Amino acid sequence: MRKVKATTKTKLQAIVSSAASFLLLAVPMQAKVPGIPEGTTGATKGIVAVSHPAAAQVGKDILQQGGNAVDAAAGIQLALNVVEPQMSGIGGGGFMMIYLKKEGKITVIDSREMAPKAVDPKLFLDKDGKPVPFEERHTNGKAVGVPGTLLGLDTALKKYGTMKLGEVIDPAIALAEKGVPVNWITAQHIADSAEKLQKHGTAGRVFVPDGKALKPGELLIQPELAKTFKLIKEKGTDALYKGEIGEALVKEVQRTGGAMTMQDLKNYVVKEREPVKGTFRGYEVVSMAPPSSGGLTLIQILKLMEGFDNKKDGPLSAAYLHRLIEANHLAYADRAAYMADEDFYPVPKKGLIHDEYISERRKLINPEKASSDVKAGDPWRYEGKKAVKAMSQVEVSPVKQTTHFAVMDKWGNLVSYTTTIEDVFGSGIMVPGYGFMLNNELTDFDAVPGGVNQVEPGKRPRSSMTPTIVLKDGKPFMAVGSPGGSTIIASVSQTILNVLEHDMPIQEAILSPRIFSSSYPTVSWEAGIDQDVILQLMGMGHAFKAQPENIGNVQAIIYDLENGRMYGGADNTREGTVLGVDAVAYTSAEPPAPKESPKAAFQIKVNGNLYPYTADQLAWYKGEPYVQADKLLLGLHAKPGSFQSEQAFIDGRAFLPVKKVAEGLGFTVTWDAKEKVVSLQKQ
Repeated sequence: MRKVKATTKTKLQAIVSSAASFLLLAVPMQAKVPGIPEGTTGATKGIVAVSHPAAAQVGKDILQQGGNAVDAAAGIQLALNVVEPQMSGIGGGGFMMIYLKKEGKITVIDSREMAPKAVDPKLFLDKDGKPVPFEERHTNGKAVGVPGTLLGLDTALKKYGTMKLGEVIDPAIALAEKGVPVNWITAQHIADSAEKLQKHGTAGRVFVPDGKALKPGELLIQPELAKTFKLIKEKGTDALYKGEIGEALVKEVQRTGGAMTMQDLKNYVVKEREPVKGTFRGYEVVSMAPPSSGGLTLIQILKLMEGFDNKKDGPLSAAYLHRLIEANHLAYADRAAYMADEDFYPVPKKGLIHDEYISERRKLINPEKASSDVKAGDPWRYEGKKAVKAMSQVEVSPVKQTTHFAVMDKWGNLVSYTTTIEDVFGSGIMVPGYGFMLNNELTDFDAVPGGVNQVEPGKRPRSSMTPTIVLKDGKPFMAVGSPGGSTIIASVSQTILNVLEHDMPIQEAILSPRIFSSSYPTVSWEAGIDQDVILQLMGMGHAFKAQPENIGNVQAIIYDLENGRMYGGADNTREGTVLGVDAVAYTSAEPPAPKESPKAAFQIKVNGNLYPYTADQLAWYKGEPYVQADKLLLGLHAKPGSFQSEQAFIDGRAFLPVKKVAEGLGFTVTWDAKEKVVSLQKQ
């Protein structure tokens, strides 16, 4: 869990410098683009930012040997299949965004999974017509989409690389054969997913041998995966899409309840797509188009925030975070209504980010309180059309995982690549004898049919993946992205805002605590946000979760347009690593475990939401529950100095009686003696 409180540069710089040798001191240089760390020397011959050091080393080596950014990206992805098998691999899909320096263009290789021919919109409904719970529906063959990663890599290499698939796969073969030590985050994921991995047998024998989950430092050797990669090296992508690997894949999908066939594999198509483009503060933001919702939702959030003086309020202030939460609610409501696979349904790409539409939506943000009823707007009006179909259902599902990395080569080519098998370890299904996990991507379709994102044959499920490149004066200087399911968009937008709006160096921008809220009222948050800010936001109607949690895992590259130097940033929620060919070497240290807080005498809930008061802010006084005065008034949105006559001083601090204050503000107050909870309720 993040322990970084990103309110000052000095604190963060101290943490970063102590983590590893990321900063190589040099004479400070003035940069014309934001995000550059001060007093550092960047790389000039290529750089990678990856979530695992072994995969980062593969990318660096390929760049050092003369490969370009696409070659390195392909090698990194294949290596990640070995060292981070719970997040991505040839059993999944993704979006590779490529900037081609010579042509001056940005393009995307779309290898998103497709639905098999035999599916129908009722795929995830039970016999009574109700959605099968996510925990049940994502761990069987019905959830597995036709994978596209391998064919996507081969397509990218043939069109834009300088090396062949058979060359860039060699490092992954070596890692699978020799083994790689399990790091702290993979061990945690294995332990948390042990039951799922054992459900279908094969994966359990690899990651939970003899019923014992692999621990940090133990060697993960994957001979069956090495065999698979050797077959691909020898026979190319046909080994999977037309050959024995595919036959084994189809057999296992059908055994576990799915209906995929070899014909579905043969029919898989990689698509090259135009990204979506928008502007923010004069910068151009280029991001992923449908079937991903990521790019349009990202640009919407940025443009909504553009109408406020965010720099004045600061990145972790209550005013700024309130507007950010509200902007997310507006953008995510449109996401649910209109975004899906554009090959099946039209998406109002122009209307969603039209300046007049954004202005109209921005007016819905109340600066004083949370809006409890946010609905989708009508962006089709700004395209002169009527909506073809909309979907208002917003289903809350667990945060899924994925991985993102970025690469820049010495010629100035850039890759921003987000790749996935969806949930941690995907469906939990491993192809017997071939050692790779299968995705659960079809659960990204709406379980309830009727909307633009319903399950249909050959369709790609709506994604949140948001590989992004930011340009200044037409020249790319930032490549960024994140995993995290629907939280991806929030992580990427906040990182970009931290750089462009709050002038943070890229590493600080990544480590700064993030929030996520796609709909009223629940807010997920990372450690480091001030308690007073949380209480103030809860007083405005937001419902912060009781405990902080990690959100996303951002990796990014910054290119100094003035002096041609490259810098990177890596998240500490995994073993994020930045490696330059000729300068920069940094690997994130494991964050310290959070300290347990002393148990409080009682707890306060407001409208069912637990307030984050600490034990020393709560007290029994004269047989009644009291709360530290300033904290209680903040949390109940009362004026400072209110109820002064009711104050009691305990250990030199002012406290207020909860019941009397709450009732004075119109709350109904109840006491649960068994649970020791004071509940405040107000419409």
